[in-house]
Formats: sequence, structure tokens, C-alpha cells
Amino acid sequence: MKKINKINIVVFLLCITLGFAQQTPAPKQTKDFAIVGATAHIGNGTVIKNSLIIVSKGKITRVLDNSKPNAVTMQAMDVIEAKGKHVYPGFIVSNGTLGLVEVDAVKASSDLSEMGTFNPHIRSIIAYNTESKIIESMRPNGVLLGQVVPRGGRITGTSSVVHYDAWNWEDAAIKMDNGIHINWPSSFSRGRWWLGEDPGLKPNKDYAKQVKELADYFNEAKSYNKGNKGERHLPYEGLIGLFDESKHLYINADDEKGITDAVNFAKSQGVSKITIVGGYQAANVANFLKQNNVSVFLKRVHSRPELEDDDYDYAYKQAKKLVDAGVLVSLEPSGQMERMNSRNLPFYAGTTVAHGLTKEQALQLITQNPAKIMGIDAMYGTLEAGKSATLFISEGDALDMRTNQVIKAFIDGRDLSLETHQTRLWKRYAEKYNQED
Repeated sequence: MKKINKINIVVFLLCITLGFAQQTPAPKQTKDFAIVGATAHIGNGTVIKNSLIIVSKGKITRVLDNSKPNAVTMQAMDVIEAKGKHVYPGFIVSNGTLGLVEVDAVKASSDLSEMGTFNPHIRSIIAYNTESKIIESMRPNGVLLGQVVPRGGRITGTSSVVHYDAWNWEDAAIKMDNGIHINWPSSFSRGRWWLGEDPGLKPNKDYAKQVKELADYFNEAKSYNKGNKGERHLPYEGLIGLFDESKHLYINADDEKGITDAVNFAKSQGVSKITIVGGYQAANVANFLKQNNVSVFLKRVHSRPELEDDDYDYAYKQAKKLVDAGVLVSLEPSGQMERMNSRNLPFYAGTTVAHGLTKEQALQLITQNPAKIMGIDAMYGTLEAGKSATLFISEGDALDMRTNQVIKAFIDGRDLSLETHQTRLWKRYAEKYNQED
């Protein structure tokens, strides 16, 4: 009887696993292939209307104008005829949490944050779940890479960059532990309306104290790392990368004063690689950011204005203002339903086109720019010879939700499945109702 029960339990667990498992990762590229005739959006502002892209061993070997004579023999390779279609570099999610939470209401499926205030030693990558159903739903929109960022506390931990088709986090990792994230104290706070307080904005009385606590922590970490270490202090050791320039500092700050103070703080601590995350009022200090070589992960474009005197289209036009000032900008999806909304990344970029940017400038916000900021631009972010063949083919304009119809996607030259839990349900119920007709 016990044996039967054990067998039943194993079968039951197997069924659950199969029901929730992600698509099997694609095998390595074994044969060269060429994409012929597509409009190639290189990701650096260049467009080739009739392109020829050749991929071998997971890398792009040639990107040519197919309307011009060239000496390329394609007899020994697979040919993908893509005339009338568009090819793009894989889109990159900045400041994302994909793979850290599956169901918000199920606590056991959430590994988003750690207890404590200062956690620079916490590694988000080891909590990354490649089996997430949410991750596989990104690929049909061309979203193929992303940053895995922890939340919670003043110093939240370290982020890594992954691709969205892997057996485990080791296979997924592109660049590990290359960023440290800070939640900068807000210079203003809102009253707790649920306690009967005025919900309006008020100066944060503890602002100076909170900034000092952060400065003290950095100074203590510097002293520890310069001294003779007795007992190890992992959090202090976690900050070393900021001082030797091996890690990038990402600071969550929205208001103008907070952004300025945060940048000045980082500079005073000897940190050179700085990105403001959110940056609701970043455009107000765009020249300051440019002068200090600070990049911005811009708050979700599809957002309402936060202040009474903000224009109705305030969030839509911030990217244009920052780009015009010469600031390196990327788009990020944080906010309510952040993980689900990561798939809408191309449409956020499309909205910036309606508010001043060209399509190729908008494309850079989710390809070349985040790759540069995250330090992966040597291999990702653009369609160039020598770089990873992480790209996709769309029937139409990938920044327009009406025409973003991905028919082929590749990560490191591997031909991905575009099947997801959602497409399976769509086919299942489409068949049901077609039969009824």
C-alpha cells in the first residue's frame, strides 16, 4: 500500500511539473543560416532595407546590403526568406524581476527581496527561475534578454544579466553580479491616508539622517576593505566592485533633488559607473546628468503624471528630452504588474516615437543603450558582425502592437520555440469554438 501511494505521489508531482514547465531550451546551432531580404534595424540607428545576415556558430558573421553585388555563397546553409519582413536585435529588459516571482499571491514562489537594510552581497542570479511561465511569454514580442534585479532595503543587492531560454541560471547568465542597486531616500513622503493622515506630499524629516546612514555604511565598507580583515564581513566585501570600477551603481531616485544628491553622493564615494533608475524628474536635470556621464533607466512610459501640475503626457515625452540632452537612456517596466508588463517593452518604445523620437532612436532605448549601460554591448544590442546572433524576425514594425508578429527568434543562433502557455490556451479554445461553429 505504501509503495502504491509513493508511486501515485511521484506521478502526481511529475504531472504538475510538466504542466508548469517552460519550453525546452533550443539546441545549439549546428548549421549556418542566412536571413535574406528583410529590413534590418541594426540597433545603432542604421537601417538596411534589403539585408543579408549570415549566422554561424551562434554569431553574426556578416551583415550586408543585399541590393548590392556580394560574393556570398549560400549553398551550404539554410536560407530564411524574409522579404517584406523586419529583423531586430533582441530587446533587453532593464531593471526587471522576471524569474524571481511566479505568483505574487503565493509567497513560496517569491524570491524578490531579503530581510535587512543593507544587502550588497545578495546575489539575485541564484534565485532566478528559468522555468517561469512568465519568461517564456516574453519571447513572442521579441524580448530576449534582461536584467535580474533584487528589491527591498536601502541596498537591495546585486543584479545579473540573463537571456530568456535556458535550463538553469548558470546557462542563462550573460554577465553575473555586475550591478549594485540602491533605493535612495525620498526627499518627500506622502501621508498614510489609511491612518487618516493628509495624503499630500510633505518634506521627509528623516532625509538627511537616511543619507548619512548610507554614507556611513559606504565609509565603513571602504575602511574594512582597506584594512587587515579578521572576521569576514560579506556585505562590506560586496561593495568592493563599486570602488574598483568592476561593478555599476544603479540608484532608484525620482525627484529632482534626490537625483542630484544621489549622483553627488556616488561621485564623492569614488563611484564612476552610475545609472539613475526611475528618474521621474530626470529630464529636469538632464544637463547635470550629461555632464556627470550618468545614464538613466527611465520609468515606465505608460504611466500617469504623478504631480498635479505635470502635463498629461509627461511620462511619454521624457525620453525625448533626455535623448536631446545627450543622456544615455533605456526604458524599464517597473510598477504595478511589472513582470507581465515587461513584454510590452517594445510598445513603450513605440510610444516615445509618437512623442518626438525617431523609430531608430526609440529602438536604441531597448537594444543598444541598455547593452552599453549593462556592459554587454561587445556581444549584444546590435546586429553587427562578430556579435551574438540574438535577434528576431517580425512580420512588421516591432514597436507597433498591431504589427509586432514575431515569426522567428534566436538566442546565440539557437532557433527558439515561440510556443507559450498563452499560445497553447489560445489554440485550445480557438479549436473548441471553431468546432462549435
